[in-house]
Amino acid sequence: MRLFKKDKPFYKSVFVLGFPIALQTLVTVFVGMLDNIMLSHHSQDAFSAASLANAYISFFQIFCMGLGMGASVLVSRYYGMKKAHTEVEKAEHALRQTITLMLRLMFVFATVFAIGAIAIPRLVMKMYTSEDALIDLGSTYLRYSALTFFFLGLSLVIAIVLRSVGQSRFPLYVSLGALVVNLGGNYILIFGHFGAPKMGIAGAAIATFVARVCEAMADLIYLLVYDKKIGYRIRHFFMNTRSLLHEYIRVCIPVLISDAILAFGNNTVTMVIGHLGGDFVAANSITTVTQQLSTVMIQGVCQAGAIITGQTLGHGHRDKAEEQGWLFLGLGFALGFLSALFIFFTKTPVIASYGQETTPEAVSIAYQLLNAISLIIIFQATNSIMTKGVLRGGGDTRMLMLADNIFLWVMAIPLGILAGYVLDFPPFWIYFCLKSDQIAKTIWCVLRLRGRKWIKKISTGDNDKITDARSVSASSSEEVDVVDTDVVKETSFDKESSKNTVS
Repeated sequence: MRLFKKDKPFYKSVFVLGFPIALQTLVTVFVGMLDNIMLSHHSQDAFSAASLANAYISFFQIFCMGLGMGASVLVSRYYGMKKAHTEVEKAEHALRQTITLMLRLMFVFATVFAIGAIAIPRLVMKMYTSEDALIDLGSTYLRYSALTFFFLGLSLVIAIVLRSVGQSRFPLYVSLGALVVNLGGNYILIFGHFGAPKMGIAGAAIATFVARVCEAMADLIYLLVYDKKIGYRIRHFFMNTRSLLHEYIRVCIPVLISDAILAFGNNTVTMVIGHLGGDFVAANSITTVTQQLSTVMIQGVCQAGAIITGQTLGHGHRDKAEEQGWLFLGLGFALGFLSALFIFFTKTPVIASYGQETTPEAVSIAYQLLNAISLIIIFQATNSIMTKGVLRGGGDTRMLMLADNIFLWVMAIPLGILAGYVLDFPPFWIYFCLKSDQIAKTIWCVLRLRGRKWIKKISTGDNDKITDARSVSASSSEEVDVVDTDVVKETSFDKESSKNTVS
Protein backbone atom coordinates (compact mmCIF):
# COMPACT_ATOMS: atom_id res chain seq x y z
CA MET A 1 0.00 0.00 0.00
CA ARG A 2 1.11 3.58 -0.67
CA LEU A 3 2.08 5.93 2.17
CA PHE A 4 1.61 9.03 0.03
CA LYS A 5 -1.02 9.56 -2.63
CA LYS A 6 -2.67 12.45 -4.43
CA ASP A 7 -6.05 12.39 -2.71
CA LYS A 8 -7.36 15.93 -2.15
CA PRO A 9 -10.68 14.92 -0.50
CA PHE A 10 -8.83 12.80 2.06
CA TYR A 11 -6.24 15.41 3.00
CA LYS A 12 -8.90 18.13 3.03
CA SER A 13 -10.97 16.06 5.48
CA VAL A 14 -7.93 15.50 7.70
CA PHE A 15 -7.12 19.21 7.68
CA VAL A 16 -10.71 20.37 8.28
CA LEU A 17 -11.06 18.03 11.26
CA GLY A 18 -7.51 18.05 12.57
CA PHE A 19 -6.54 21.72 12.35
CA PRO A 20 -9.13 23.08 14.84
CA ILE A 21 -8.27 20.20 17.20
CA ALA A 22 -4.58 21.05 16.86
CA LEU A 23 -5.26 24.71 17.57
CA GLN A 24 -7.27 23.81 20.67
CA THR A 25 -4.44 21.56 21.83
CA LEU A 26 -2.02 24.42 21.20
CA VAL A 27 -4.16 26.72 23.34
CA THR A 28 -4.21 24.15 26.15
CA VAL A 29 -0.43 23.70 25.96
CA PHE A 30 0.04 27.47 25.85
CA VAL A 31 -1.97 27.81 29.05
CA GLY A 32 0.35 25.33 30.77
CA MET A 33 3.38 27.03 29.31
CA LEU A 34 2.24 30.42 30.58
CA ASP A 35 1.70 28.97 34.05
CA ASN A 36 5.20 27.52 34.05
CA ILE A 37 6.88 30.64 32.67
CA MET A 38 5.10 32.94 35.12
CA LEU A 39 5.89 30.69 38.07
CA SER A 40 9.51 30.30 36.93
CA HIS A 41 9.86 34.09 37.28
CA HIS A 42 8.31 33.80 40.75
CA SER A 43 10.67 31.01 41.89
CA GLN A 44 12.13 27.76 40.56
CA ASP A 45 10.63 25.81 43.49
CA ALA A 46 7.13 27.06 42.68
CA PHE A 47 7.68 26.24 39.01
CA SER A 48 8.95 22.72 39.75
CA ALA A 49 6.25 22.00 42.37
CA ALA A 50 3.46 23.08 40.02
CA SER A 51 4.84 20.88 37.23
CA LEU A 52 4.88 17.86 39.56
CA ALA A 53 1.39 18.59 40.91
CA ASN A 54 0.19 18.93 37.34
CA ALA A 55 1.47 15.42 36.68
CA TYR A 56 -1.31 14.23 39.03
CA ILE A 57 -3.82 16.41 37.18
CA SER A 58 -2.48 15.12 33.87
CA PHE A 59 -3.07 11.62 35.20
CA PHE A 60 -6.75 12.53 35.51
CA GLN A 61 -6.72 14.18 32.07
CA ILE A 62 -5.51 10.95 30.53
CA PHE A 63 -8.38 9.10 32.24
CA CYS A 64 -10.77 11.61 30.68
CA MET A 65 -9.10 11.34 27.29
CA GLY A 66 -9.46 7.56 27.56
CA LEU A 67 -13.16 7.95 28.34
CA GLY A 68 -13.66 10.48 25.56
CA MET A 69 -11.65 8.68 22.89
CA GLY A 70 -13.21 5.35 23.80
CA ALA A 71 -16.66 6.88 23.40
CA SER A 72 -15.47 8.54 20.18
CA VAL A 73 -14.95 5.10 18.60
CA LEU A 74 -18.66 4.39 19.05
CA VAL A 75 -19.93 7.93 18.45
CA SER A 76 -18.15 8.32 15.09
CA ARG A 77 -19.30 4.85 13.95
CA TYR A 78 -22.91 5.46 14.98
CA TYR A 79 -22.86 8.90 13.40
CA GLY A 80 -21.54 7.35 10.17
CA MET A 81 -24.41 4.85 10.30
CA LYS A 82 -26.90 7.67 10.79
CA LYS A 83 -25.57 9.62 7.79
CA ALA A 84 -25.64 6.43 5.68
CA HIS A 85 -29.28 5.83 6.76
CA THR A 86 -28.37 2.51 8.39
CA GLU A 87 -30.80 1.89 11.28
CA VAL A 88 -31.00 5.61 12.04
CA GLU A 89 -33.14 5.36 15.18
CA LYS A 90 -30.98 2.64 16.70
CA ALA A 91 -27.81 4.56 15.86
CA GLU A 92 -29.12 7.78 17.44
CA HIS A 93 -30.24 5.96 20.58
CA ALA A 94 -26.91 4.13 20.92
CA LEU A 95 -25.01 7.39 20.34
CA ARG A 96 -26.80 9.09 23.26
CA GLN A 97 -26.37 6.03 25.48
CA THR A 98 -22.63 6.18 24.79
CA ILE A 99 -22.43 9.82 25.88
CA THR A 100 -24.44 9.08 29.04
CA LEU A 101 -22.14 6.23 30.09
CA MET A 102 -19.10 8.40 29.40
CA LEU A 103 -20.38 11.32 31.50
CA ARG A 104 -21.33 9.11 34.44
CA LEU A 105 -17.88 7.52 34.54
CA MET A 106 -16.21 10.93 34.24
CA PHE A 107 -17.97 12.22 37.36
CA VAL A 108 -16.91 9.10 39.28
CA PHE A 109 -13.25 9.62 38.36
CA ALA A 110 -13.40 13.36 39.08
CA THR A 111 -14.73 12.62 42.57
CA VAL A 112 -11.92 10.16 43.30
CA PHE A 113 -9.18 12.53 42.14
CA ALA A 114 -10.70 15.51 43.96
CA ILE A 115 -10.79 13.55 47.23
CA GLY A 116 -7.13 12.68 46.73
CA ALA A 117 -6.22 16.34 46.18
CA ILE A 118 -8.06 17.42 49.34
CA ALA A 119 -7.38 14.55 51.73
CA ILE A 120 -3.86 13.33 50.86
CA PRO A 121 -2.06 16.02 48.83
CA ARG A 122 1.27 15.50 50.62
CA LEU A 123 1.15 11.77 49.99
CA VAL A 124 0.45 12.47 46.32
CA MET A 125 3.41 14.85 46.10
CA LYS A 126 5.71 12.38 47.86
CA MET A 127 5.18 10.02 44.93
CA TYR A 128 6.90 12.57 42.70
CA THR A 129 9.60 14.07 44.89
CA SER A 130 11.31 13.75 48.27
CA GLU A 131 12.17 17.46 48.59
CA ASP A 132 10.13 19.07 51.40
CA ALA A 133 9.90 22.49 49.74
CA LEU A 134 8.39 21.01 46.59
CA ILE A 135 6.00 18.82 48.60
CA ASP A 136 4.68 21.82 50.56
CA LEU A 137 4.17 24.01 47.51
CA GLY A 138 2.69 21.18 45.43
CA SER A 139 0.24 20.29 48.21
CA THR A 140 -1.03 23.86 48.23
CA TYR A 141 -1.52 23.76 44.47
CA LEU A 142 -3.47 20.48 44.67
CA ARG A 143 -5.81 21.68 47.43
CA TYR A 144 -6.76 24.75 45.44
CA SER A 145 -7.24 22.56 42.35
CA ALA A 146 -9.65 20.01 43.88
CA LEU A 147 -12.84 21.27 42.21
CA THR A 148 -11.00 21.80 38.92
CA PHE A 149 -11.23 18.07 38.19
CA PHE A 150 -15.01 18.17 37.62
CA PHE A 151 -14.92 21.07 35.18
CA LEU A 152 -11.74 19.95 33.43
CA GLY A 153 -13.21 16.49 32.88
CA LEU A 154 -16.50 17.87 31.60
CA SER A 155 -14.87 20.15 29.04
CA LEU A 156 -12.50 17.41 27.83
CA VAL A 157 -15.10 14.71 27.16
CA ILE A 158 -17.70 17.05 25.66
CA ALA A 159 -15.11 18.53 23.29
CA ILE A 160 -14.14 15.03 22.09
CA VAL A 161 -17.77 14.07 21.47
CA LEU A 162 -18.43 17.26 19.49
CA ARG A 163 -15.33 16.63 17.39
CA SER A 164 -16.50 13.08 16.65
CA VAL A 165 -19.46 14.47 14.71
CA GLY A 166 -17.40 17.17 13.01
CA GLN A 167 -18.00 20.07 15.40
CA SER A 168 -14.43 21.00 16.21
CA ARG A 169 -14.48 24.80 15.94
CA PHE A 170 -16.72 25.61 18.89
CA PRO A 171 -14.50 23.86 21.49
CA LEU A 172 -11.59 25.80 19.98
CA TYR A 173 -13.33 29.14 20.46
CA VAL A 174 -14.17 28.21 24.05
CA SER A 175 -10.56 27.24 24.77
CA LEU A 176 -9.36 30.57 23.40
CA GLY A 177 -11.67 32.32 25.84
CA ALA A 178 -10.39 30.14 28.69
CA LEU A 179 -6.82 31.08 27.72
CA VAL A 180 -7.59 34.78 28.14
CA VAL A 181 -9.24 34.15 31.52
CA ASN A 182 -6.33 32.03 32.73
CA LEU A 183 -3.72 34.49 31.53
CA GLY A 184 -5.42 37.41 33.25
CA GLY A 185 -5.98 35.42 36.43
CA ASN A 186 -2.34 34.35 36.56
CA TYR A 187 -1.10 37.90 36.11
CA ILE A 188 -3.35 39.21 38.87
CA LEU A 189 -3.11 36.41 41.44
CA ILE A 190 0.46 35.09 41.08
CA PHE A 191 2.10 38.51 41.34
CA GLY A 192 -0.62 40.46 43.19
CA HIS A 193 -1.57 43.11 40.65
CA PHE A 194 -4.62 45.44 40.75
CA GLY A 195 -4.81 45.25 44.53
CA ALA A 196 -5.09 41.46 44.68
CA PRO A 197 -2.96 39.52 47.18
CA LYS A 198 0.31 38.05 45.91
CA MET A 199 -0.59 34.33 46.07
CA GLY A 200 2.16 32.68 44.01
CA ILE A 201 1.44 29.03 43.27
CA ALA A 202 -2.01 29.18 44.93
CA GLY A 203 -2.93 32.05 42.59
CA ALA A 204 -1.98 29.94 39.56
CA ALA A 205 -4.27 27.14 40.78
CA ILE A 206 -7.20 29.52 41.35
CA ALA A 207 -6.79 31.16 37.93
CA THR A 208 -6.79 27.76 36.27
CA PHE A 209 -9.93 26.75 38.17
CA VAL A 210 -11.84 29.85 37.05
CA ALA A 211 -10.79 29.27 33.43
CA ARG A 212 -11.90 25.61 33.56
CA VAL A 213 -15.31 26.57 34.96
CA CYS A 214 -15.90 29.03 32.12
CA GLU A 215 -14.75 26.48 29.54
CA ALA A 216 -16.87 23.61 30.87
CA MET A 217 -20.04 25.68 31.19
CA ALA A 218 -19.77 26.99 27.63
CA ASP A 219 -19.24 23.47 26.19
CA LEU A 220 -22.07 22.03 28.27
CA ILE A 221 -24.57 24.73 27.28
CA TYR A 222 -23.72 24.22 23.62
CA LEU A 223 -24.18 20.44 23.85
CA LEU A 224 -27.47 20.65 25.74
CA VAL A 225 -29.06 23.63 24.00
CA TYR A 226 -27.60 24.45 20.59
CA ASP A 227 -26.27 21.18 19.16
CA LYS A 228 -28.48 19.59 16.47
CA LYS A 229 -26.35 16.69 15.23
CA ILE A 230 -26.36 14.66 18.45
CA GLY A 231 -29.49 16.05 20.08
CA TYR A 232 -28.32 15.24 23.60
CA ARG A 233 -30.41 16.82 26.37
CA ILE A 234 -30.43 16.74 30.18
CA ARG A 235 -33.07 13.98 30.28
CA HIS A 236 -30.73 11.62 28.40
CA PHE A 237 -28.32 11.61 31.35
CA PHE A 238 -30.93 9.54 33.21
CA MET A 239 -31.76 7.19 30.32
CA ASN A 240 -31.51 3.41 30.57
CA THR A 241 -28.15 2.31 29.16
CA ARG A 242 -28.36 -1.41 29.90
CA SER A 243 -28.76 -2.48 26.27
CA LEU A 244 -25.47 -0.83 25.25
CA LEU A 245 -23.49 -1.64 28.38
CA HIS A 246 -21.89 -4.81 26.99
CA GLU A 247 -20.78 -3.10 23.77
CA TYR A 248 -19.51 -0.06 25.67
CA ILE A 249 -17.45 -2.28 27.96
CA ARG A 250 -16.11 -4.28 25.00
CA VAL A 251 -15.06 -1.30 22.87
CA CYS A 252 -14.59 1.69 25.18
CA ILE A 253 -13.31 0.25 28.45
CA PRO A 254 -10.13 -1.21 26.86
CA VAL A 255 -9.32 2.35 25.70
CA LEU A 256 -9.86 3.63 29.24
CA ILE A 257 -7.81 0.81 30.78
CA SER A 258 -5.06 1.28 28.21
CA ASP A 259 -4.86 5.02 28.76
CA ALA A 260 -5.13 4.62 32.55
CA ILE A 261 -2.29 2.10 32.76
CA LEU A 262 -0.35 4.19 30.28
CA ALA A 263 -1.00 7.24 32.47
CA PHE A 264 0.24 5.34 35.50
CA GLY A 265 3.29 4.38 33.50
CA ASN A 266 3.90 7.99 32.48
CA ASN A 267 3.50 8.99 36.13
CA THR A 268 6.08 6.35 36.99
CA VAL A 269 8.39 7.98 34.46
CA THR A 270 7.73 11.34 36.17
CA MET A 271 8.49 9.74 39.54
CA VAL A 272 11.80 8.39 38.21
CA ILE A 273 12.67 11.88 36.95
CA GLY A 274 11.41 13.55 40.13
CA HIS A 275 13.84 11.58 42.27
CA LEU A 276 16.79 12.51 40.07
CA GLY A 277 16.86 16.00 41.64
CA GLY A 278 15.29 19.43 41.35
CA ASP A 279 17.39 20.46 38.36
CA PHE A 280 16.28 17.39 36.41
CA VAL A 281 12.65 18.12 37.32
CA ALA A 282 12.92 21.73 36.13
CA ALA A 283 14.63 20.65 32.91
CA ASN A 284 11.98 18.02 32.22
CA SER A 285 9.21 20.59 32.81
CA ILE A 286 10.76 22.79 30.14
CA THR A 287 11.08 19.92 27.66
CA THR A 288 7.55 18.65 28.34
CA VAL A 289 5.99 21.92 27.23
CA THR A 290 8.29 22.08 24.18
CA GLN A 291 7.35 18.54 23.21
CA GLN A 292 3.66 19.35 23.58
CA LEU A 293 4.03 22.40 21.37
CA SER A 294 5.77 20.35 18.69
CA THR A 295 3.05 17.70 18.61
CA VAL A 296 -0.15 19.76 18.52
CA MET A 297 -0.79 18.97 14.84
CA ILE A 298 0.02 15.33 15.49
CA GLN A 299 -2.66 15.19 18.17
CA GLY A 300 -5.11 16.83 15.79
CA VAL A 301 -4.39 14.22 13.13
CA CYS A 302 -4.70 11.46 15.76
CA GLN A 303 -8.27 12.42 16.56
CA ALA A 304 -9.06 13.11 12.91
CA GLY A 305 -7.81 9.59 12.14
CA ALA A 306 -10.16 8.01 14.66
CA ILE A 307 -13.13 10.09 13.45
CA ILE A 308 -12.52 9.53 9.72
CA THR A 309 -11.90 5.82 10.16
CA GLY A 310 -15.01 5.39 12.30
CA GLN A 311 -17.24 7.32 9.92
CA THR A 312 -15.83 5.57 6.85
CA LEU A 313 -16.57 2.17 8.40
CA GLY A 314 -19.98 3.44 9.53
CA HIS A 315 -20.70 4.22 5.88
CA GLY A 316 -19.62 0.66 5.09
CA HIS A 317 -16.31 1.02 3.22
CA ARG A 318 -13.68 -1.36 4.57
CA ASP A 319 -11.28 -1.11 1.62
CA LYS A 320 -11.32 2.68 1.77
CA ALA A 321 -10.58 2.58 5.50
CA GLU A 322 -7.58 0.30 4.91
CA GLU A 323 -6.26 2.60 2.19
CA GLN A 324 -6.67 5.61 4.47
CA GLY A 325 -4.76 3.76 7.19
CA TRP A 326 -1.61 3.69 5.07
CA LEU A 327 -2.00 7.36 4.17
CA PHE A 328 -2.24 8.19 7.87
CA LEU A 329 0.96 6.21 8.44
CA GLY A 330 2.70 8.38 5.86
CA LEU A 331 1.35 11.50 7.52
CA GLY A 332 2.77 10.26 10.82
CA PHE A 333 6.30 9.99 9.43
CA ALA A 334 6.07 13.41 7.76
CA LEU A 335 4.72 15.19 10.84
CA GLY A 336 7.33 13.45 13.01
CA PHE A 337 10.19 14.88 10.95
CA LEU A 338 8.61 18.34 10.98
CA SER A 339 8.27 18.15 14.77
CA ALA A 340 11.91 17.13 15.11
CA LEU A 341 12.96 20.16 13.07
CA PHE A 342 10.73 22.41 15.19
CA ILE A 343 12.40 21.20 18.40
CA PHE A 344 15.88 21.62 16.94
CA PHE A 345 15.35 25.23 15.86
CA THR A 346 13.33 26.44 18.87
CA LYS A 347 15.05 24.78 21.82
CA THR A 348 17.39 27.72 22.55
CA PRO A 349 14.75 30.50 22.70
CA VAL A 350 12.34 28.25 24.63
CA ILE A 351 14.91 27.43 27.32
CA ALA A 352 15.96 31.09 27.49
CA SER A 353 12.33 32.15 28.15
CA TYR A 354 12.32 30.48 31.57
CA GLY A 355 14.16 33.28 33.27
CA GLN A 356 17.22 33.69 35.46
CA GLU A 357 15.74 31.66 38.32
CA THR A 358 16.48 28.46 36.35
CA THR A 359 19.91 27.08 37.32
CA PRO A 360 22.71 26.49 34.77
CA GLU A 361 22.60 22.77 35.56
CA ALA A 362 18.88 22.64 34.73
CA VAL A 363 19.54 24.47 31.47
CA SER A 364 22.28 21.99 30.52
CA ILE A 365 20.04 19.02 31.24
CA ALA A 366 17.19 20.61 29.26
CA TYR A 367 19.38 20.81 26.14
CA GLN A 368 20.27 17.11 26.44
CA LEU A 369 16.63 16.11 26.92
CA LEU A 370 15.50 18.14 23.90
CA ASN A 371 18.15 16.46 21.75
CA ALA A 372 16.76 13.08 22.79
CA ILE A 373 13.17 14.19 22.14
CA SER A 374 14.02 15.41 18.64
CA LEU A 375 14.95 11.82 17.78
CA ILE A 376 12.12 10.06 19.64
CA ILE A 377 9.41 12.39 18.29
CA ILE A 378 9.63 10.86 14.80
CA PHE A 379 8.56 7.47 16.12
CA GLN A 380 6.14 8.92 18.65
CA ALA A 381 4.26 10.85 15.96
CA THR A 382 3.92 7.82 13.72
CA ASN A 383 2.67 5.34 16.31
CA SER A 384 0.40 7.92 18.00
CA ILE A 385 -1.51 8.59 14.78
CA MET A 386 -1.92 4.84 14.30
CA THR A 387 -2.74 3.72 17.86
CA LYS A 388 -4.78 6.73 19.00
CA GLY A 389 -6.24 7.31 15.55
CA VAL A 390 -6.64 4.71 12.84
CA LEU A 391 -6.42 1.44 14.78
CA ARG A 392 -8.58 2.80 17.58
CA GLY A 393 -11.12 4.13 15.08
CA GLY A 394 -11.28 0.65 13.58
CA GLY A 395 -12.34 -0.77 16.96
CA ASP A 396 -9.05 -2.61 17.64
CA THR A 397 -9.08 -1.42 21.24
CA ARG A 398 -8.28 -4.62 23.13
CA MET A 399 -5.13 -5.33 21.14
CA LEU A 400 -4.04 -1.71 21.56
CA MET A 401 -4.55 -2.02 25.31
CA LEU A 402 -2.06 -4.87 25.40
CA ALA A 403 0.49 -3.37 23.01
CA ASP A 404 0.58 0.10 24.58
CA ASN A 405 1.34 -1.17 28.03
CA ILE A 406 3.56 -4.15 27.31
CA PHE A 407 6.08 -1.94 25.53
CA LEU A 408 5.95 0.65 28.31
CA TRP A 409 6.18 -1.64 31.34
CA VAL A 410 8.36 -4.42 29.95
CA MET A 411 10.73 -2.23 27.97
CA ALA A 412 10.80 1.53 28.61
CA ILE A 413 10.41 1.86 32.37
CA PRO A 414 12.91 -0.92 33.31
CA LEU A 415 15.46 0.51 30.87
CA GLY A 416 14.95 4.02 32.25
CA ILE A 417 15.39 2.90 35.87
CA LEU A 418 18.49 0.93 34.89
CA ALA A 419 19.96 3.92 33.03
CA GLY A 420 19.16 6.47 35.75
CA TYR A 421 19.80 4.64 39.01
CA VAL A 422 22.17 1.78 38.21
CA LEU A 423 24.31 2.82 35.25
CA ASP A 424 24.17 6.59 35.96
CA PHE A 425 23.87 7.46 32.27
CA PRO A 426 23.84 11.09 31.05
CA PRO A 427 20.38 12.74 30.84
CA PHE A 428 20.21 12.18 27.06
CA TRP A 429 20.38 8.39 27.41
CA ILE A 430 18.15 8.26 30.49
CA TYR A 431 15.38 10.01 28.59
CA PHE A 432 15.99 7.94 25.45
CA CYS A 433 15.57 4.74 27.48
CA LEU A 434 12.41 6.06 29.17
CA LYS A 435 10.89 6.68 25.73
CA SER A 436 12.24 3.64 23.90
CA ASP A 437 8.75 2.11 23.75
CA GLN A 438 7.88 4.65 21.05
CA ILE A 439 10.27 2.96 18.62
CA ALA A 440 8.96 -0.54 19.37
CA LYS A 441 5.31 0.55 19.02
CA THR A 442 6.00 2.08 15.60
CA ILE A 443 7.27 -1.23 14.27
CA TRP A 444 4.28 -3.04 15.80
CA CYS A 445 1.81 -0.59 14.20
CA VAL A 446 3.17 -1.27 10.71
CA LEU A 447 2.84 -5.03 11.25
CA ARG A 448 -0.69 -4.64 12.65
CA LEU A 449 -1.78 -2.50 9.72
CA ARG A 450 -0.45 -5.07 7.24
CA GLY A 451 -2.24 -7.87 9.08
CA ARG A 452 -5.66 -6.31 8.23
CA LYS A 453 -7.27 -7.64 11.42
CA TRP A 454 -7.69 -4.24 13.08
CA ILE A 455 -11.20 -3.52 11.69
CA LYS A 456 -13.75 -4.80 14.22
CA LYS A 457 -17.52 -5.12 14.26
CA ILE A 458 -19.54 -2.57 16.25
CA SER A 459 -23.04 -3.26 17.61
CA THR A 460 -25.78 -0.76 18.43
CA GLY A 461 -26.60 -2.81 21.50
CA ASP A 462 -29.03 -5.24 19.87
CA ASN A 463 -27.74 -8.74 19.28
CA ASP A 464 -29.51 -9.00 15.95
CA LYS A 465 -27.87 -5.86 14.57
CA ILE A 466 -24.12 -5.80 13.96
CA THR A 467 -22.51 -3.29 11.69
CA ASP A 468 -19.12 -3.26 10.12
CA ALA A 469 -17.73 -2.80 6.66
CA ARG A 470 -19.64 -5.85 5.40
CA SER A 471 -23.08 -5.15 6.90
CA VAL A 472 -24.50 -1.98 5.48
CA SER A 473 -27.79 -1.14 3.88
CA ALA A 474 -28.34 -0.68 0.19
CA SER A 475 -28.68 3.03 0.77
CA SER A 476 -24.97 3.22 1.57
CA SER A 477 -23.79 1.14 -1.37
CA GLU A 478 -22.58 4.17 -3.31
CA GLU A 479 -19.14 5.55 -2.68
CA VAL A 480 -19.22 8.37 -0.11
CA ASP A 481 -16.81 11.04 1.00
CA VAL A 482 -14.21 10.30 3.66
CA VAL A 483 -16.42 12.09 6.16
CA ASP A 484 -19.94 13.39 5.68
CA THR A 485 -20.33 16.66 3.82
CA ASP A 486 -21.68 18.44 6.89
CA VAL A 487 -18.35 17.86 8.60
CA VAL A 488 -16.33 19.26 5.71
CA LYS A 489 -18.56 22.24 5.03
CA GLU A 490 -19.41 23.28 8.55
CA THR A 491 -16.91 21.46 10.81
CA SER A 492 -18.05 23.11 13.98
CA PHE A 493 -21.82 23.32 13.78
CA ASP A 494 -24.55 23.01 11.19
CA LYS A 495 -26.20 26.04 9.65
CA GLU A 496 -29.18 26.07 11.97
CA SER A 497 -27.19 25.81 15.19
CA SER A 498 -24.59 28.33 14.03
CA LYS A 499 -27.31 30.97 13.88
CA ASN A 500 -28.20 30.34 17.49
CA THR A 501 -24.67 30.19 18.87
CA VAL A 502 -23.35 33.23 20.70
CA SER A 503 -19.71 33.94 21.26
